[in-house]
Amino acid sequence: MNPSVVTRFAPSPTGNLNIGGVRAGIFAYLFARHQGGRFILRIEDTDRERSKKEYEENIIESLQWLGLEYDALYRQSDHTARYEELLHTLVEQNRAYVSKEEHTENGGRTEVVRFRNPNKVIRFDDLIHGTISVDTTELKDFVIAKSFTEPVFHFTNVVDDWDAGVTHVVRGDDHISNTPRQILIQEALDAPSMLYAHLPLILDGDRSKLSKRKGAKALTEYRDLGFIPEGILNFDAFLGWHPAHDVEILSKAELIEQFSLERVQKSPGIFNEEKLLWFNHEHLKKLSDTEFEIRLKTFSKQEFDARLVPLIKERAQTLAEATGLLAEYDFLDTASPDKNLLLQQSTLDAETTKTHLTALVGMLKKIESGNFTQSPVKEVVFPYATAQGRGAVLWPLRVALSGKENSPDPFTLAGLLGKEKTLARIEKARGLL
Repeated sequence: MNPSVVTRFAPSPTGNLNIGGVRAGIFAYLFARHQGGRFILRIEDTDRERSKKEYEENIIESLQWLGLEYDALYRQSDHTARYEELLHTLVEQNRAYVSKEEHTENGGRTEVVRFRNPNKVIRFDDLIHGTISVDTTELKDFVIAKSFTEPVFHFTNVVDDWDAGVTHVVRGDDHISNTPRQILIQEALDAPSMLYAHLPLILDGDRSKLSKRKGAKALTEYRDLGFIPEGILNFDAFLGWHPAHDVEILSKAELIEQFSLERVQKSPGIFNEEKLLWFNHEHLKKLSDTEFEIRLKTFSKQEFDARLVPLIKERAQTLAEATGLLAEYDFLDTASPDKNLLLQQSTLDAETTKTHLTALVGMLKKIESGNFTQSPVKEVVFPYATAQGRGAVLWPLRVALSGKENSPDPFTLAGLLGKEKTLARIEKARGLL
């Protein structure tokens, strides 16, 4: 535990927050919370043309839905005076200078602020990749601002991390090449150094980089497709990290308890939506029946019989799939089997099938109403079905109870319907034969 730890997540509001982009925020959050430290959200909105308020709102909404609560929220657009002040300071100290440059678009000239590169070797210990050494001579005198009121990413990044007291920079390893520039700027500003943890990239199934420009779904899109935050969080945490044991299904509290940067891998994580569906299904099954019912009613915006929850929870991988299954279970109110469906899977004629249904009525009548549940029904019916042919007995029984080609097994159906409805529906089916 180290409560002085401060991490940050710094998305740009140039698009909705997607499932790959949030992974850096998840790792930064888990690390900070594991250490008992602080986690900061910083909106990097200095790209005035592409930054949109609706994207910022999407970022905040997505993090709230995912359960990544932050201790502070900053916007770079609120810090322009601070950036301008420090740019002037560097120029005054001869650590940066104003450079007149030819403007490629109109052939004119413009002024930019360039950092005066000391041309030195920068070494830093990356918590994932180990010691990294870069000769910065090849960087030359690089641009840190298009003007005193338009600083670029490298400069604002350093200033904001410094002002927020960030101790650990957790981000994708595509930023490794940016780190030497930022360390040079830190040193010029006399800002404290930070520790870096550059995460492996996330690749799509075709081994290309997963990104918002390449069709990665937004978190809110997954939410609207019926995924739950527990499944998304667990899945994303395993993209490049794994705990010390083989248990994969972990709650947020368990992820916080077990997370360590030492167990982050160097090789890329592979995004697999089938695996995401598996994680989501496992977390749906972990919900209590009451909690599942609440979430499904909220998602589907419809009422349903609570007795359906265990059946749906076992089958549905998403809340959207669960909503679709509700229509499949409308047999609780009414069932309308037809003769052809009753005999569809049977090799027997109508008269023999009717005989089996008559025998089942006699057996089921003997079960007391208060004990008419799935298990006692199966204990009575299954031996008879085994002896007479399961298809010949169980298929017409199931169709009689549900009126559908696809439904749960007849024992489950009988337990849901109760003794009175079960017997009435079998009698109705007998009448069709």
